[in-house]
Amino acid sequence: MNSAPVRVSARLHLALSYAIFLVAAGAVVLFGIYLVLRYVPNYPLMPANPESDPALPVASRGEILRALLGMSGVLLLFLAVIGIVGGWILAGWILRPLRRITQAAVIASTGDLQHRIHLDGRNDEFRQLADSFDHMLERLHNAFEVQERFAANASHELRTPLAITATLLDVAERDPDGQDYPELVERLRLTNDRAIGLTESLLRLADANAITASGASTDLAHLTRHTLDDNADEARQREVTITVQLEPAPVTGDETLLTQLASNLVQNAIRHGGSPGTAHVSTRHDRARGMVALRVVSSGEVFSAEMAARLTEPFLRGAGRIVVDGSRGYGLGLALVARIVEVHNGTLTIVPRAEGGLDVNVEIPTQGLQTGH
Repeated sequence: MNSAPVRVSARLHLALSYAIFLVAAGAVVLFGIYLVLRYVPNYPLMPANPESDPALPVASRGEILRALLGMSGVLLLFLAVIGIVGGWILAGWILRPLRRITQAAVIASTGDLQHRIHLDGRNDEFRQLADSFDHMLERLHNAFEVQERFAANASHELRTPLAITATLLDVAERDPDGQDYPELVERLRLTNDRAIGLTESLLRLADANAITASGASTDLAHLTRHTLDDNADEARQREVTITVQLEPAPVTGDETLLTQLASNLVQNAIRHGGSPGTAHVSTRHDRARGMVALRVVSSGEVFSAEMAARLTEPFLRGAGRIVVDGSRGYGLGLALVARIVEVHNGTLTIVPRAEGGLDVNVEIPTQGLQTGH
């Protein structure tokens, strides 16, 4: 079995590197001095002032070079000590932000995603790394919170129709003769249909989360026009007046998902816009920015900015939001829209209107997905 490699800290690496560099630089300088002194004449030198003390030693070239070599060894040893000690101190100062980042990573690995580095000081690479790490922790924290709420709400939503079914069957079992079986069967059918619809919505959301396929060329305006035609009867029943302004909006994307996106936005405007209500649906192509947009402005209840920002969370419903048959919606429509927009590298903006309702704007790059496989 191989033994674990010896751990050497980055601080020690930097200190040794600094010391080696300092010693090497000193050696080069001393070697240059040594080369220059080789031009000193090779005979005993006379004092510059003949009247000076004759007892003063006069060195020859060889003696000067030997003294230089001896002193060079001492100087290089001194530079090595200075390099290691100074390098250790400098490396510790430079790597201090990295230790804070490492500490934050260790804390995050224990499951605490609320800790932040908040590194201040100069805007260098360490500061940028710390800010990026804080941003990543913020996104992870938000994602885990949404995931926890999704899991809790999904289990509750799936349990509700099953609990209703179990209750109806228990009542029928306890009093089989006092049951209106056609009504019981109809209630069981509606409850079962609701469970199936919820499951299919969850599967569509899961499919959108798993999208890796490439797209094809399509027209968002064309898809929206078909969606409006498919929902025209429901709009008439709900007394929702829809105005349309569809400009060609060519885009490269997943046609099925984009159809689902347009359908969810149109149905959301029809079903939650009040009765009577209004909706304005438009598409456009911004050639300068290379973007296509689908905008749906609808009437409806009054939302706060905070509530509107949370409407893309799964299972989150506005008060009193119902579908045509009288049952409550699943709260997955805008969550699926948000995921489809993300898959296509676009942006989703939901703004509450002061008079009630929502202004929903989707922008997708014309090359939202790459063609091919």
